Amino acid sequence: MKTVHVGILGLGTVGAGTAETLLTQFDLIKARTGMELVLKKAADLNLDRDFGFDVPEGVLTTDAQEVLMDPDIQIVVELIGGTTIAKTFILKAFEQKKSVVTANKALLAEHGKELINAAETAGVDLFFEAAVAGGIPIIKSLREGLVANPIRRICGIMNGTCNYILTRMEREDVAFEDVLQQAQDLGYAEADPTLDVDGWDTAHKAVILSQLAFGVPLSFEQVPVSGIRGIQGLDVKNAADLGYRIKLLAMLDRSEQGYSVSVQPVLIPMSHMLANVDLSFNAVLVDGDVVDETLYYGKGAGRLPTASAVVADIVDAARDVLGDSHARIPLTWTADPRPAWIPPAERRERSYLRLSLRDQPGTLAKVTDVLGRHGISITALVQHEAHEQHDVVPVVLLTGDAPVGALEQALRELSELDEVGPEQIRYRVEELA
Repeated sequence: MKTVHVGILGLGTVGAGTAETLLTQFDLIKARTGMELVLKKAADLNLDRDFGFDVPEGVLTTDAQEVLMDPDIQIVVELIGGTTIAKTFILKAFEQKKSVVTANKALLAEHGKELINAAETAGVDLFFEAAVAGGIPIIKSLREGLVANPIRRICGIMNGTCNYILTRMEREDVAFEDVLQQAQDLGYAEADPTLDVDGWDTAHKAVILSQLAFGVPLSFEQVPVSGIRGIQGLDVKNAADLGYRIKLLAMLDRSEQGYSVSVQPVLIPMSHMLANVDLSFNAVLVDGDVVDETLYYGKGAGRLPTASAVVADIVDAARDVLGDSHARIPLTWTADPRPAWIPPAERRERSYLRLSLRDQPGTLAKVTDVLGRHGISITALVQHEAHEQHDVVPVVLLTGDAPVGALEQALRELSELDEVGPEQIRYRVEELA
């Protein structure tokens, strides 16, 4: 029986779950793979706590160098997080000819190219399944299962906190702020929820997927990002009345013109599978030229679901170690020819618009005139009763397909009209057909 020694850096939620899985599922992994994955060292600055499982004597340490410099350890698992010390440790592991498994989406999104190049130079592997959608094997699916497919589109619900909040807003008619507070009380949301609710967590994952899907490097700064903060119950209800649900989506698209990536709230039809992914679950829809649509669904975060993905990567890395190979599966795809980047303003999309209009003759005509001059058609219109106190009418419009830049310019011009109130809401609409 062949043995591979593993070291873990960071014993937080996912790190402890990974250690637990390696120890408690040792016999199962051995039977299924023919390898013994031995956890030799696990480093964390805080060891004065109950991990909830028994750790063999001599495994725990507060010194990361014991993991990085141990000649027996062939695979280092980085689960510290952040983009500073974690990067230093990964590069040090590469220098010591150790393969690395990480779940660090922020680090990969911001420094992925550098880390990939460093791994290739060192002749070792870098695996990162757990960085996107937790326990859902979306990275492995793209790199292996869909290798024969040019990817046309990826649509992903990849943040459980946002999906939980939107689900409860729709089901219970509760305001965003109230659901967020309850989610924080239950531990579903961080005390500082910015990374989640403002879309940045999803954006990190979108950048990683874009390189796999389209074979081109993408800067984090290129991705337009908007989150769910400020979504009102009125818009959730309006969407439902029109036959849609609002989801925070990472949208990766490829067409003859090029490719685009964005993160934003999107109205999708209630009848679509993706619209029925609720609460803290994640799902990723991948549309390939050969296979057409495939959907990957499951727990996108959490101690053991994410640990499941980390251990799967450890197994892959161990196979390469024992086979004296690396990059058996390339870290990135090469697109030939590589698609062009479509600037956000040139990207075409349909929109949900909610405007506050003065309740007086000719107002709607002025709105449609502005939209028409920018080539924006109206496919549906819903007018609510006027609010007597302010004498304004909430009007909801669904537009036809138009460049984002034209939509934004039209909204700027509308804001200058006396007949249009200050509140303007715009969300993307996708039929996903």
